[in-house]
Amino acid sequence: MPKVLVSDSLAEQGVTVLEQAAGIDVLNRPGCSPDELLELIADVDGLVIRSGTKVTADVLAIAKNLRIVGRAGIGVDNIDTPIATQQGVVVVNTPEGNNITTAEHAISLMVSLARHVPQATASMKAGRWEKKKFQGMELYNRTLGVLGAGNIGRFVVSRAKGLGMKVLVHDPYLTAEAAARLEVERVELDEMMSRADIVTVHVPKTKETTGILGAAEFSKAKAGLIVINAARGGIVDEAALLEALESGQVGAAGLDVFVEEPPPPDHPLVNHPNVICTPHLGASTEQAQINVSVTVAEQVRDYLLRGEIRNSINVPSVSPEQMAEVGPYIGLGEKLGAFQGQLAQGRVDVVEVEYSGEVAELRVAPITIAVLKGILAPVRESVNLVNASHIAQELGIKVIESKVAHSTDFASAVTVKVKGVIDRLVAGAVFHGDQPRIVRIDDFMLEAIPEGCTLLIHNHDQSGVVGHVGTALGEAGINISRMQLALHESRGEACMLVNIDQDPGEEVLSALREADNMIAVQLLEL
Repeated sequence: MPKVLVSDSLAEQGVTVLEQAAGIDVLNRPGCSPDELLELIADVDGLVIRSGTKVTADVLAIAKNLRIVGRAGIGVDNIDTPIATQQGVVVVNTPEGNNITTAEHAISLMVSLARHVPQATASMKAGRWEKKKFQGMELYNRTLGVLGAGNIGRFVVSRAKGLGMKVLVHDPYLTAEAAARLEVERVELDEMMSRADIVTVHVPKTKETTGILGAAEFSKAKAGLIVINAARGGIVDEAALLEALESGQVGAAGLDVFVEEPPPPDHPLVNHPNVICTPHLGASTEQAQINVSVTVAEQVRDYLLRGEIRNSINVPSVSPEQMAEVGPYIGLGEKLGAFQGQLAQGRVDVVEVEYSGEVAELRVAPITIAVLKGILAPVRESVNLVNASHIAQELGIKVIESKVAHSTDFASAVTVKVKGVIDRLVAGAVFHGDQPRIVRIDDFMLEAIPEGCTLLIHNHDQSGVVGHVGTALGEAGINISRMQLALHESRGEACMLVNIDQDPGEEVLSALREADNMIAVQLLEL
């Protein structure tokens, strides 16, 4: 009989789903300590968590029977997903259960700021009647800038339009067609900042989005801008926001999230008179908690009893027999997609995936989905191998899949072409049965391992470039584990992929870019 451990507080309805499932033994231990978790996890088949439990490599090493981890909520940053994948543990979440609740919370912060509700309430409770001091702002006909048009962002859009607001959206992956369906104006970030009266953030926290609203963006804004962040702490640069509040460039802010949670009592934003804040309440409604609790319980139940997988972060819907053949190509596809997703400088309109040789005879749909997951991961927090195609469709991305019977250079190859602001081509192959390689980047042919921090360097074919790269990285204490070179003789250009042991930082990247004969230097995380 499969055993399921519930280690964080779950709504009663979710626990009941598991308890009433014939064939499942439920161990309900909400709030168990890390040491208690290590004791309880050894013979558990399923684990249901929220944000409190940390599923670390140490936990997974002990959990020899563990088959699935279910996260009641969206974020899975408290789960070591790569290690879970290595150990064959399915990781699932509930990406849609909190959407409406979080969108409503962002709207409530906006309305509260526009009408000074918290400050006026505090004033009255202190025995004052300061009617003139708290004159508000009418939202009708005001311009709202929405950063990110995912599920939550779209709910915010619909509710803002119900208030009669004009809505601008900045999302590099939102096509003109998708924007037309939403009845919003698609703009670049600088234009959104210069035109919006209020800006609300609804993007995942990634390397690309951390600090996306900072000093430069606030300097372009209308004086008195209102800023709302109910997404993740750090997407809005806290130091820059404080400076903008002090100068009056930002008039007010509503914050549900912070870089450090809980923030220290003396946090300057928490104590600022023009900031209202809540303790990460975006998903904290009774309905949302019931929704995510029931959904995650059903997912864990159905996987343990019937092998069904829904909303998986790390496993496609493929039978064990098919996985033996297609699995290595799924890994390759996600690497190629991640490569393209990080190279993309703006929106993606078309993704073409071509299969040639032996791989063309396999069931390639999961590979294509893995490619899309890799491309979309930098801009969609909840993207996984189940919903990647749906998200691409929502964004208006055209996906073309084709097969070629014979491959001229390799027994099997997967080629991913992306068309958008910049058109790029990346191709890969699987060596020795399970080892992914990148074999082509645009017109450059090479054989490189897509792994970890990687520098993609494009340069004029002149002497000294390789030496300069090695010297610059060496002086910064950065180790080069691999370097693959490629040459385009007719153009007199070269390309190299350099695997390094850590993020080199902006100072080193700038030094590389400013060197003679450099065309482009990009940092990728593979």
